[in-house]
Amino acid sequence: METKYSAPKGMKDYLYPESFEMERIYSTASEVLEIHGYKKIETPVLEKAELFYRGVGEDTDIVKKEMYSFKDKDGELLCLRPEGTAPVIRAYLENRLDGLGLPLKLYYSGPMFRRERPQAGRSREFHQVGAEAIGSDDPLLDAEVISLSCLIFEKLGLRDFKLLINSVGCSNCRHSYTGKLKKFIDGIEGDLCVDCRARKKTNPLRVLDCKRGSCMEALKDAPVIRNFLCDDCERHINKVIEALRDMEITFEENERLVRGIDYYTRTAFEFVFEGLGAKNTVSAGGRYDDLAETLGGPRTPAVGFSLGLERLMLAQRKAHASSVSSRTLDVFVATVGPDAREFAFSLLRMLRRSGISADIDYLSRSLKSQMKHADRLGAKLVVIAGGEEQEKGEVVLRELETSTQETVSVDSLPHSVKSLLSGSVCDV
Repeated sequence: METKYSAPKGMKDYLYPESFEMERIYSTASEVLEIHGYKKIETPVLEKAELFYRGVGEDTDIVKKEMYSFKDKDGELLCLRPEGTAPVIRAYLENRLDGLGLPLKLYYSGPMFRRERPQAGRSREFHQVGAEAIGSDDPLLDAEVISLSCLIFEKLGLRDFKLLINSVGCSNCRHSYTGKLKKFIDGIEGDLCVDCRARKKTNPLRVLDCKRGSCMEALKDAPVIRNFLCDDCERHINKVIEALRDMEITFEENERLVRGIDYYTRTAFEFVFEGLGAKNTVSAGGRYDDLAETLGGPRTPAVGFSLGLERLMLAQRKAHASSVSSRTLDVFVATVGPDAREFAFSLLRMLRRSGISADIDYLSRSLKSQMKHADRLGAKLVVIAGGEEQEKGEVVLRELETSTQETVSVDSLPHSVKSLLSGSVCDV
């Protein structure tokens, strides 16, 4: 069937079982984060655009090229949020959450929006789970935040990932490094893309974040910031690394790793998965000690990360780690004859009250058609209920996978169903 309406370019509907995969990731991440003391926060999908001009950086690709921004009827410039950290810090300052005690641990989930070129693992509406630990500059907190992604991946059955880590220094030590980097870029500017030439003027550090092969080749001999770190930043990254080793977390130091957002300071990290193409970063983050002050509040150290659900689902499929089963409904109640409808509906209510997922036919199909529909729904068991069964106070309980069946009493139906589900060959 053709329709003149479709989802906007780069955006999509999430249908089952993909919607179930996404919900499973949300649930797993929430469990890990809450165990570590993080509390859920919800920020608006719409924010004032100025928040990201100031927080993310007016000359970043996100702000200059990718934000969905518009003026509302009052002439105020709003945008769909392109990332989650700046809104959390805005909420922290606006609601004076420092009064809850520091460090404050918050996590969020939901859609973000960037007008990028759609490709595998990159869409214009994408979903993230993120966490922010606000109010401490302790390097052990950096290590904890990094470990959260490891735990989420492992709970989802994923092992084949690589952690990359670096320090991008603070505003003090970055100043001397930026001068050296600019001089180097002057000598290779003709080999760089147009975007990198513009970045050189606004934030030379972001030139190192370019993923174009020609730029990466031209920059291979560029000076690295690790050689310019001040004593405090050097001590900080060394303590983070020591803590990761104590936690037995495998990592690689990548001296060229920077983040494409202006607010990062000191620790920067990425988790990458092989086989996802150019966009293989699934989780990333770092420290941003100056962001609260940039947004008009007191200087407040903080560290956090965000995890991309679409890319994580790609990684799961590559690793065949998804646990989504084609059989998702516990029981389908099939009715034999119109006179048994009320009887069958009472069985449906009984099963659902017992915590068993169940459904029934609402289109007056034949028994054969109901069995086919039950299979399409992914039912594990079918309860067959007719007038004869109602008179005897019993039903037929059939396993769709094996086609075996037995007769059970109505009173024992929930118990019989749970027993079969716990030992069923088609159990999830």
